[in-house]
Amino acid sequence: MNTQDKIFKLKGQVQHYAWGGFDFIPSWMGIENATHKPFAEYWMGAHPSLPSFIIHENKEYDLGALIKENAAFFLSAKTIQQFGNLPYLFKIMDVHDMLSIQVHPSKAEAEKGFAHEEKSGIHINAPHRNYKDKNHKPEMLVALSEFWLLHGFKQKEELKKILRDVKEFESLVKIFGKGNYKALYEYVMTMPQKEVDKLLLPLIKRSVGLKEKDQLTKDKPEWWVAKLFQEKDVRDNFDRGIFSIYFFNIVHLKKGEAIFQDAGVPHAYLEGQNMELMANSDNVLRGGLTAKHIDVNELMKHVMFEGMMPEIIKGKRKNNGEKNYPSSAMDFGMSKIELKKGESYKAHSASLEIFCVMDGTLKISGSNGLLVQKGEAFAVLPNEKYTISATGFVELYKAFLP
Repeated sequence: MNTQDKIFKLKGQVQHYAWGGFDFIPSWMGIENATHKPFAEYWMGAHPSLPSFIIHENKEYDLGALIKENAAFFLSAKTIQQFGNLPYLFKIMDVHDMLSIQVHPSKAEAEKGFAHEEKSGIHINAPHRNYKDKNHKPEMLVALSEFWLLHGFKQKEELKKILRDVKEFESLVKIFGKGNYKALYEYVMTMPQKEVDKLLLPLIKRSVGLKEKDQLTKDKPEWWVAKLFQEKDVRDNFDRGIFSIYFFNIVHLKKGEAIFQDAGVPHAYLEGQNMELMANSDNVLRGGLTAKHIDVNELMKHVMFEGMMPEIIKGKRKNNGEKNYPSSAMDFGMSKIELKKGESYKAHSASLEIFCVMDGTLKISGSNGLLVQKGEAFAVLPNEKYTISATGFVELYKAFLP
């Protein structure tokens, strides 16, 4: 692709994971979902398994391939020096069913784990492979709707109360003792399946009964347990990820609120839609609520075994319609831009920036210009002064390097 243009439409790709919703992403894209396929995620980035495409003169060009051909032009010399590639992956997510309980390793641990599995000769696409790359995977999500997730262990007194109040957990009170999170989690994650079933069967039956009588709310673990088992006749072999629903914080984000998830923080998305920005990695260690590979020994090495108070990030407003969502991640930054008709946003890109238009129509102008609307994304290459002008109300999200 031979051009001096620095502003392009960007065509992302959809992941049809089974847990995805059916309407939100197709509606945003302006297409029909005639086959009722789950549309779980819309990816924007250069991840090798599902790269986005730059649109130029009505032709599509693989962003990952373009970066390989001319990294300095598409990413900047500084980005290449620091990361070697586009360091983030930007997504729209629609969570209809719960995602797996999971934790991500630190960068140092990812490098160590990846080297070990390479040396062991485990194929990169093997289902029992834990480390797909050498990178960490911090994540920032901003809620596009009411959003529910599990995030970190409950604080000590709150978890003690849960163990005392749920009669099936009576035997766990002593194991947790004065706050031994590791002993408690290791016990439930390694206990024989027969004991898991014995503990969870009455709990599941009670939860389903309470939900059917409309006696539960989403801030209660029982609501989510009942959602898993309503209209299912499952009598044994229960997923031990259910314990995590009781042990972890249940977090409710309102639209526009955000949360950051760093290495070691166990979490799971429960329900709703969000914008997610993460380091460009596929390293996930799972602890339940999934049919995918679970490696309890490896999981236990990386979990942060302490109680925590989830920090809900409201965002910091700037003067130009932008609200920034700060985090400790060096790999990415995310902000939300809202403009009314006639308002404009001016900036200068230091790195490749990806924008996703969630509502309205805008004009972007710089060395070249585009008209972009809801359901579309666009990219601005490094070292470009640009202006975004709203033709009516517009809402868009921006991924960049801080």
